[in-house]
Amino acid sequence: MFLDRDGVINEKAPEGEYVRSVKELRLLPRVTEAIARLNGAGIRTVVVSNQRGVAKGLYNAADVEAIHRAIQEELGKHGARLDAFIFCPHDKGECQCRKPLPGMFEQAVEAFPAIRPDECVMIGDSLVDIEFGRRLGMPTILIEDAPSRLQTALPDIAEAARNADWRANSLSEAVELLFSARPGVSHLRQQ
Repeated sequence: MFLDRDGVINEKAPEGEYVRSVKELRLLPRVTEAIARLNGAGIRTVVVSNQRGVAKGLYNAADVEAIHRAIQEELGKHGARLDAFIFCPHDKGECQCRKPLPGMFEQAVEAFPAIRPDECVMIGDSLVDIEFGRRLGMPTILIEDAPSRLQTALPDIAEAARNADWRANSLSEAVELLFSARPGVSHLRQQ
């Protein structure tokens, strides 16, 4: 299972802005329960996140890692955990890891060699998330009701909605949809 971070796990900053520090981090409702449910089913859960603000000099990799530690700590208070955080600190056109390119998936395979794209699902809130999953052959779930959705993002969201396999209003709803639509999710379990 692959998850985007901003807009899926935590509140997304307004368009053109970034979650730069732990003090700006706000987990979305029922995220801990949704991730705990994935954990309980033995599903490996990896966050893949574009963090262009690093390339822009607005924050650094240590800030991103501190945010990830804070997310993990909060999840841990509720018996949940994420198996890995992978992020791209580059700007557009500078690398092969920025979604929708496959570099973060390749990094996940290095960490967890048993990962196969046909046994994964991508859950995200943007067109690049959906394109990332589709390019790798993964089913995709679009979180289309992120709290900070702005009018300027609507054309990309409309295209993402057309291309996603499923749509949900939250990670919790996406996980429920995954379990109800695919009752035999055993193929997603960790090897």
